[in-house]
Amino acid sequence: MPVAMLMLALLAYLSGVLGLPSLPPVPSRIRDEIAGYKSVADDIINLSVHGKAQNQSYNRLAEFVDTFGSRIAGSQNLENAIDYMLKAMEADGLENVHGEEVMVPHWVRGRENCTMLEPRLYKVSIMGLGSSVGTPFGGIKAEALVVHSFDELHSRASEAKGKIIIYDQGYVNYGVSVAYRDYGADEAAKVGGVASLIRSVASFSIHSPHTGWQDYKGNTTKVPTACIAVEDAEMFSRMAARGTKIVLHLNMEARNLPDAKSRNTVAEIKGREHPEQVVLVSGHLDSWDVGQGAMDDGGGAFISWQALSLIRQLGLRPRRTLRAVLWTAEEEGLVGSYQYYQKHKSNISNYDLVMESDIGTFTPTGIMFTGSSNAKSIMSEVLSLLKPINASQLLDHAEGGDVSFWISDGVPGGSLANQNERYFWFHHSDGDTMSVQDPRAMDLCSAVWAVTAYVVADMEDMLPRH
Repeated sequence: MPVAMLMLALLAYLSGVLGLPSLPPVPSRIRDEIAGYKSVADDIINLSVHGKAQNQSYNRLAEFVDTFGSRIAGSQNLENAIDYMLKAMEADGLENVHGEEVMVPHWVRGRENCTMLEPRLYKVSIMGLGSSVGTPFGGIKAEALVVHSFDELHSRASEAKGKIIIYDQGYVNYGVSVAYRDYGADEAAKVGGVASLIRSVASFSIHSPHTGWQDYKGNTTKVPTACIAVEDAEMFSRMAARGTKIVLHLNMEARNLPDAKSRNTVAEIKGREHPEQVVLVSGHLDSWDVGQGAMDDGGGAFISWQALSLIRQLGLRPRRTLRAVLWTAEEEGLVGSYQYYQKHKSNISNYDLVMESDIGTFTPTGIMFTGSSNAKSIMSEVLSLLKPINASQLLDHAEGGDVSFWISDGVPGGSLANQNERYFWFHHSDGDTMSVQDPRAMDLCSAVWAVTAYVVADMEDMLPRH
């Protein structure tokens, strides 16, 4: 999940704490129309949480991630996983199931290791960062310089030449701390550093490095970069504070290969009256090359499939088309979703609502939403249908990075609000496995997604824009 999306997630959380500003009243006609969906909403909730579809999204996701594991963009494994999804969604009775071709970055990790040679022999846990170059043949042996901020690095620039720069920036929040992952290598190279090791961007650690994408800027020399466990970063800080000399040997075989073909995965329930108008639900199917990608973002992808599946199982067909899109190459910078936007933006006036789930599928609390004040009022009424499962909160500021292009152009946007305080414990690490997921939480998230999407897609009028 890229930086912009997670910074917006923080804003959304704060907005939820502070509350929405007062909203204009909903016309009685629309309020009555939404209230008329109560029995349908209850049917969707009961099917998902108590009925035949109970545990369905969880079981589908478990089979998927156990079969394919991690799914990094550019890999054949991701393409095999997409083939599987196309067949599964078609077998589920969804319509217009197809893939839309996307060209994606292709970074390969290769073997990697880091050993502390002084003051003692010690194997450092590392995880190379996406787009990093590899080390020269034989690796890099160098003394380390430990810093705690970019300001400290530049104030000690005279000490940095030829060193491996270790950043031990204590976790503040994702939006602040991720800057060291994104730009640590670039800043290290500017002062003559030969590599950089970044304290993992994580709010909790059991000696677990966390990967992610990083960016080289301009003509700065590209130096190898990796994340290290929080515990190791803190150990190096203690050593450096005592004046202990730290010598490391770093070896990384990372490579950046030519762009590869991938696909966004698309499935629909065609609208009965306005098939050209679209309510879109989404999550991304790709993951990092560690763990199973079950939380980031298998859960979001599979509740988006499940939302359509629940509606299909109930024999419902809304006025407008419901479309699920499972993005590719999100982790490399929203690559699949941007190419989808470029291809489809000529029809932007027909997009009624775009939604994305990519900050976990823990117990849901409601929807984060961006749109006009009138649209917010209507969405608040829609979410009142979710009171039976305590998921009726409407929070300000939808955060979905993959749908951000549409939101920036004025399309109403939503994202899943959920109790995801543990999200960054597992994010981009080997800990992102099916064990993080909870079947009941996924049933509830699927119900939130399905009720919201169906009601908006079936209402007489599209959501008002600015």
